[in-house]
Amino acid sequence: MDYSKHIQKAEEAVRRRNYDFAVQLYQQILEIDADVGEARRGLRQALKARAGIKKGGKLLKMVKGAGPLTMARGLAKAGKHDAAAKACESYLATAPLDVEANMLLGISLESAGHFRSALAVFEFIAEVDPRNAEGLKRAGAMMARTGEAAKALEYYERALEADPRDRDALKARKDLAATAALESARYDSVAHSREQIVDQDEARTLERSQRRHRTQEELMGDRSRLEDAFAENPSDVDVMIELAGVHEKLKDPEAALDVLERALTYRDEDRELLDQVGRVRAKALKRALAKAGKRGDHDEADRIEGQLRDHEVSELRRRITIHPGDAGLRLELGQALHRSGDHDGAAAELQKAVADPRRALEARVTLARCFEAKGFGDLAAAEYQKALDGCPENDQRAREILYSLASLSEAAGDLDRARDLYTRIYEADVSFRDVAQKMEQLR
Repeated sequence: MDYSKHIQKAEEAVRRRNYDFAVQLYQQILEIDADVGEARRGLRQALKARAGIKKGGKLLKMVKGAGPLTMARGLAKAGKHDAAAKACESYLATAPLDVEANMLLGISLESAGHFRSALAVFEFIAEVDPRNAEGLKRAGAMMARTGEAAKALEYYERALEADPRDRDALKARKDLAATAALESARYDSVAHSREQIVDQDEARTLERSQRRHRTQEELMGDRSRLEDAFAENPSDVDVMIELAGVHEKLKDPEAALDVLERALTYRDEDRELLDQVGRVRAKALKRALAKAGKRGDHDEADRIEGQLRDHEVSELRRRITIHPGDAGLRLELGQALHRSGDHDGAAAELQKAVADPRRALEARVTLARCFEAKGFGDLAAAEYQKALDGCPENDQRAREILYSLASLSEAAGDLDRARDLYTRIYEADVSFRDVAQKMEQLR
């Protein structure tokens, strides 16, 4: 999908110093596709600029974002990298220059396979903390992965300026310098000690497998090698899984899914493989959805979007049968069912998720939205209030909950209550949504 017009609109909003609108636009793009590096880069700069004109000390910002940041760390530890990235962004909306949180965001994006977005975050860290060796190294690794060896080498040089004894940076710089030298000499005139190894192909394969980041050319070589191995032994599941991984890194989830589904016919009870199939099928559907949108085929896009929602729900149900006590999965399923319009089904899952204190806030907010969608305003207000009680007053999430409570009061005709709630938001953040306009209307 082409986001250039949306990005231009966001950039224009930044130029007009309308940072809230710019942030909103960038966030909308990333909600659709988490790996739009230009949007992730723009969001970092818009948040930074907005922070420069907002009041509030560092300690206040840390308190305001403590909940989402703690949640992000837990999600990252559990391997839920996309969710961790979203929680990081929630925190960084109030503390955009927190280097540790930006690092967690970048690592989460990288672990989720969103490499362009990860690069944008690591570059931002290098900008705001130019002596941060870890951020510089990770930016270099992302550059190397995209084949931009010269820029990668520059980042590693800067990392070594910050920490001259960093072994990882020393090794990476040496490898990149050697690669550049080999390419410039076309390799045929260069002698290397590893030529003495008897099985050079095996040595190169081992070296590739140990390297974390791969260039496009290297990945295509891996694909060719694995396709040959698969042709020789079409029932080798390990080769199929490795080949699928390469297809995925080459941004071809359809090919990866085809190979994984074949592997599943041999290991139909392999839970890890089932998880991988589910994740890659979601990627393939998202890609098909983006293609349909780009073509302007709205009927096809609606059909695929429905398939994607159904797949998401079925995958979560499958995982819950394996881990019935996982409140995080219950929360995800409840949110997915809410998005698909099954508010009763969503409420049933969310009512189980609230028992876990780590999930209670998000579960109660989504549960309130389910009740609100069904027209049960009193039940929705009760859940919003419970969620608010466990949320710091000046937290961004608290303002969202207060706004929902105020909207419910306004809809019910309790204008005094609505104005009191809008006032609490206005006192903390006059630019939040249309709260200033609401205050004028309810004067």
